[in-house]
Amino acid sequence: MTTEPLRHVRALINELNAPPVWPASAVVAPGGDIAVAGVGLAELADRYGTPVYILDEDEVRARARAWRRALPDAEIVYAAKAFLCRAVVDWMEQEGLGLDVCSAGELELAATRGFPPERIVLHGNAKSPRDLSAALRLGVGRIVIDSACETARIAAQAPGPGPQRVLVRVLPGIEAGAHPKIRTGAEGQKFGLSIADGSAEETVGRILGQPRLELTGLHCHLGSQIAGPEPYAEEVRRLVAFLAWIRERYGVTLPELDLGGGFAVAYVPGDPAPAPAEYGRLITTTLADACAAHGLPVPKLTVEPGRSVVAPAGVALYRVLSVKRGAGGVFVAVDGGMSDNPRPALYGARYTVRRVGHASTAPMRTATVVGRHCEAGDVLAGPVELPADIRPGDVLAVPAAGAYQVSMASGYNMTGRPPVVAVSGGRSRLLVRRETFDDLRARDVGL
Repeated sequence: MTTEPLRHVRALINELNAPPVWPASAVVAPGGDIAVAGVGLAELADRYGTPVYILDEDEVRARARAWRRALPDAEIVYAAKAFLCRAVVDWMEQEGLGLDVCSAGELELAATRGFPPERIVLHGNAKSPRDLSAALRLGVGRIVIDSACETARIAAQAPGPGPQRVLVRVLPGIEAGAHPKIRTGAEGQKFGLSIADGSAEETVGRILGQPRLELTGLHCHLGSQIAGPEPYAEEVRRLVAFLAWIRERYGVTLPELDLGGGFAVAYVPGDPAPAPAEYGRLITTTLADACAAHGLPVPKLTVEPGRSVVAPAGVALYRVLSVKRGAGGVFVAVDGGMSDNPRPALYGARYTVRRVGHASTAPMRTATVVGRHCEAGDVLAGPVELPADIRPGDVLAVPAAGAYQVSMASGYNMTGRPPVVAVSGGRSRLLVRRETFDDLRARDVGL
């Protein structure tokens, strides 16, 4: 092997030593492959076909435990919208986490696994009648009220005999998150009730006037991919000030504070991705200081990590279908795309891409990895560095793929959603099978 390829191998080894991008178990394997949890990625592509999503079970569990260590006195609630299947429900239950769900579908899936309903939080800006009836029937621990009109609706359906516990989602007016489309704590968007315009105050009064509801605290979610703890510190200060106002106005001291999630992960080397402990330290000290300043007892804290638990544990595998070289550069087209990962098209998400299973002495060249769909915006990653001898049939691996990819997958072009495979201890097992044409045809009942 020449000096040039050796340099690339060393660079790959250095990259794999950065756990935020690749699963911590990832190592360079013989023949140019990468192994995750002791299983070669090229082998997994051959066995399960492509596209396929690989999830390192031990990495998911380790990240769940890291959040529990970071905030030992808090309730850690996994944001199911990041990715949910029956196995993930079981892992969260076994690791002592709760579940944050947004729909009856997510809730019913958790129920089929016997997940304790009292450890489930239901939220959403527009809950359907089915969402609310499922939550009330199953007895979820808390329902997050996101608009004033939900108050009477939930109270009318609450089965009793005791009141339904609820939180009210507030807007603190904080700009945080990697893209405007995923900033949810600022004024002027669909989520929550504004503290500034008085709608949060009005809704709190309505809830307190409903004997079939028990207002236990405040909920807030600032956004996604928040790459530092400072916005959470400001969130705490504003929410504690509002708790103090509620006590002064109504004589009620609310015992809970849910700060939501949005904690960043690294998608490319160098992306900031603070450890849970870094968030936990600032949140804990700020909460204690703010409560002391307002003469409030420290409320029970809840946080809702999702992406930071599963994204770094996932790797997407694709097979190259074509390589096109021209004036516009090199386009490497794969057998997936925006149907299994809409994030680049939605908000310009960036990814790391590596060829696996094929050793090479070719130099690295800049390329754009594109999908197979009929959209010019179907770009998975670019510019990225790939071997100059990349060719159809090669396997590409995309790390940090465990969140908001399969969960947001669509039926575009009827290509079928990809399977999800868990790896642990040198073995693999299928968690979610590939969607087939028969699955798609079965839903088409009209003529």
